[in-house]
Amino acid sequence: MPKFAYVAVTPDGQQVKGKTRATSRGDAEITLYGKELRDLRVKERKSILQYEISGPRIKKADVMHLSRQIAAFLRAGLPILEAVHTIGAESESSSVRRMMNEIEDGLRSGERFSDCLERYPKVFPGFYRGMVRSAELTGELDTVLARLAIYIERDLEARRKIKSALIYPTAVAIMSVVTVVILAVWVLPKFELFFEDLDATLPLPTRMLLGFTDFIGSYWWALAAGLGAVLLLGFLVTRFEFGKYARDAFLLRIPVLGETIRYALVERFCRVLASMVGAGVNLTEALSVTTEALRNRVFIKQLGTVSDAMLEGEGISGPLARTRLFPGTATQMLRVGEETGSLDDQLQVTAEYYEVELDYKIKKLTSIFEPLVIVVMGGIVGFVAVALVSAMYDIFNQVDV
Repeated sequence: MPKFAYVAVTPDGQQVKGKTRATSRGDAEITLYGKELRDLRVKERKSILQYEISGPRIKKADVMHLSRQIAAFLRAGLPILEAVHTIGAESESSSVRRMMNEIEDGLRSGERFSDCLERYPKVFPGFYRGMVRSAELTGELDTVLARLAIYIERDLEARRKIKSALIYPTAVAIMSVVTVVILAVWVLPKFELFFEDLDATLPLPTRMLLGFTDFIGSYWWALAAGLGAVLLLGFLVTRFEFGKYARDAFLLRIPVLGETIRYALVERFCRVLASMVGAGVNLTEALSVTTEALRNRVFIKQLGTVSDAMLEGEGISGPLARTRLFPGTATQMLRVGEETGSLDDQLQVTAEYYEVELDYKIKKLTSIFEPLVIVVMGGIVGFVAVALVSAMYDIFNQVDV
């Protein structure tokens, strides 16, 4: 049963502190109210086990669900404080429950909902917090939270499609590597002893394969050390800004994969910017927050020039076109939105258009990746099989002679 720490005021006005156990925070508050304690501040105490296992991490799916729940409660006329309290009390995740309880404490102390979210920058991205802040000023918090829930849901769906598309080729690659490792470590050494006992001349494919496995067996430690050094160097280089920029630029230049990444970034850019502009956020501020949400150093650098051009009164479509990162279709659609005064609607349309294009790019990428993995791994396994079969065939011929 969870343990809760509380601070309260007794009927004679004295402040008291203590601990109590209850199935939920709400039950703890009811129990304390029954003891005539008022001005309660109740917090769940985390055990060492909770620190180790659950930790402070909260999944995107949890953020999507709580955004949708709060929006539904607000539309039903429930105050934000009661909505947060209800979600915190009913959540099955201890991390979400603790976070919502802390947000509730902040609301009770007079803070705004957006101020409470600022304590969790890793859970709520900058564009999320910016949209909530603007929504509180315009009185459209329920609408904006519902829109944020839809955005997170679509982002999760895109990630799920990419992961599901990579499952089959990854499984084929793993099984092929395992097969080759088993042959090289256990099967081939036994065949080598057998060939030596017969004093037979082995064919070239077999000699190549045995030489390769002998090299791996003798110098595996050097290969492992070299691979570790390369990975460590790559890790250290990407800790610096120039390394991150070089990595992102390299990924964008890879055929097919780079175009897929670019379309994913364009779709995210349009969707986040559409949500922020629709929530009433100033376009310059919305562009700055949206740029940070992309996390690609090439896009971040180029979009910085777009922000400078906007401050000089050039609009957004022209500077975006000059970056050469956005397809012509996207910039043309945004130009129409600027000219008609419906930029947020046009951004939404553009995001939906590139969502469909992204699905096509992902299918195209997997259609290339799957046969490539199968051909490469099949070639490796096939070479091992040919080396073994040809050796056995030659030995039988030599014995017959």
